[in-house]
Amino acid sequence: MKNRLVAQLFEEIADLLEIKGENPFKARSYRRAAQAMEALTRDVEELAAQGALLEIPGVGEALEGKIREIVATGTCRYLEDLRRSVPPTLLELLALPGVGPKTVATLYSTLGVQCLADLEVAAREGRLREVRGLGAKKEQAILEGLRMAKTRAERAPLGSVLPLALELMESLKQVPGVLKLSLAGSLRRCRETVRDIDLVAASDSPQELMAAFTSHPLVAEVLSQGDTRSSVRLHGGRQCDLRVVGEEEFPAALMYLTGSKEHNIRLRERARARGLKLNEYGLFREEDGARLDAGAEEEIYRLLGLPFITPELREDAGELEAAEAGRLPPLIAAEGVLGDLHVHSAWSDGVDTLETLAEAARARGYRYLAICDHSRSLTVARGLSPERVWAQWEEIEGLNRRWQDFRLLRGTEVDILKDGSLDHPADLLRAADVVVGSVHSHFRLDPEAMTARVVRALSSGLLDILGHPTGRILGYREPYALDLEAVIRAAAQAGASLEINASADRLDLKDADARRAREAGVLLALGTDAHSQAGLYDMALGVGVARRAWLGPQDLLNSWPAGRLVETLRSRRKGQAGP
Repeated sequence: MKNRLVAQLFEEIADLLEIKGENPFKARSYRRAAQAMEALTRDVEELAAQGALLEIPGVGEALEGKIREIVATGTCRYLEDLRRSVPPTLLELLALPGVGPKTVATLYSTLGVQCLADLEVAAREGRLREVRGLGAKKEQAILEGLRMAKTRAERAPLGSVLPLALELMESLKQVPGVLKLSLAGSLRRCRETVRDIDLVAASDSPQELMAAFTSHPLVAEVLSQGDTRSSVRLHGGRQCDLRVVGEEEFPAALMYLTGSKEHNIRLRERARARGLKLNEYGLFREEDGARLDAGAEEEIYRLLGLPFITPELREDAGELEAAEAGRLPPLIAAEGVLGDLHVHSAWSDGVDTLETLAEAARARGYRYLAICDHSRSLTVARGLSPERVWAQWEEIEGLNRRWQDFRLLRGTEVDILKDGSLDHPADLLRAADVVVGSVHSHFRLDPEAMTARVVRALSSGLLDILGHPTGRILGYREPYALDLEAVIRAAAQAGASLEINASADRLDLKDADARRAREAGVLLALGTDAHSQAGLYDMALGVGVARRAWLGPQDLLNSWPAGRLVETLRSRRKGQAGP
């Protein structure tokens, strides 16, 4: 699907138009169309073939032509002309938190800033604070953003890279002669950030596959090309490497290139102890070099005296010892997730109606979906007053009468205020099916104050789930300064759960912290924090985090049927007076 590519290019067009100071309505039309493309559940190539592009919200005849051009060529002439009209490095500045197109235009016109290096020099020299509309506080925020940008250039969030990798794979699978094709590296292990995209293939026609790979529309630059290995740089800057092997070599090559390095070292040591040699080409007897027959990774593990270890656990974090002792846990799988426990609708800052979200959830096979719109204090997100929450819940009850096999849960994402009190009255929270409580303000409290704030909210007994517990946004905002161990203890004592926020931007809690929480007796909850039906797909990322955290169905609220879930949560909240 090229939906994401069209959306990305339309966003870039809007950015360039704003940087150039052109008609703001024109820029907004491209942004609206980009949002519509992101939320689109149908394939834009299909719509183009059917002549149905004008059915996409915000797409008129002018944008229809550009979409067709992008679908056919991977770009459009209008965008290329815009790119040539400004220094190409200006767009790099937009990656910084709080730096939008208008700020970029100001920096370019007043200080001659053309790239991140120029900006860093200007900030360190104190020249930004002299620009109208910026100031010393903005200057410090930009310096912090520049620091994080250096880290982000090396590794990108899983959720931003995985769709590109999957889109590329879907194309390459159609190449004649491809027998097997898989993700490898940190992407296959579901690491929260990844450096490069690694692909492994078995093919009868490696040259044809390499030609298709290096000429793909997603490729911006070919770094190297050979019969068995090629490297490219994709649009957006991420490197992608493809390795092609014979079918009999594929299992060992996949295992080797999946990693981690530490896990592979332990496996090679184990092989040597058994008179064997393990490398990227196969498993061999050392005495005569004979290859042992292994048609899949599972067989290699069996020949090493181990059960199969799923890629998410291959970090040398106790998985080999657990496997040898027969203590590998049964991990949660996508089909074990019965519902999403944190979704936003058009009642607050979401895009879709309750009905649209419900039907999208039903199409995914969910049994329930928790509608958790923001509370009144978060005005920027059109947070709901208590009266509007009750009105929303009436609509939910009406919709629920339609279905026998599905249920919308009456929820809320209530703000945890600066002092730890909650942004809705206790009687409303006690009546909810699901209560998610989250910090959305005063991020820079000192560790003692932030910890006390969150602990007080948990101790109220009115929170079922602590949403995005550390507040991080990958590559843009560090976690709050707080004592997570104290928060975990408070959640355990209150019987509350901690969220694994599956949003591509968050993945919060991270895997190591989620594992520590479960070991302390805390159940986890998966929520996408989706603001459109398209956001429901982020659940796959949350499942990846949960698997890396060694979590099984018994460790997650999402594996509970709706009746048990609501009854248990309401019972725990019953009689609580609140903070």
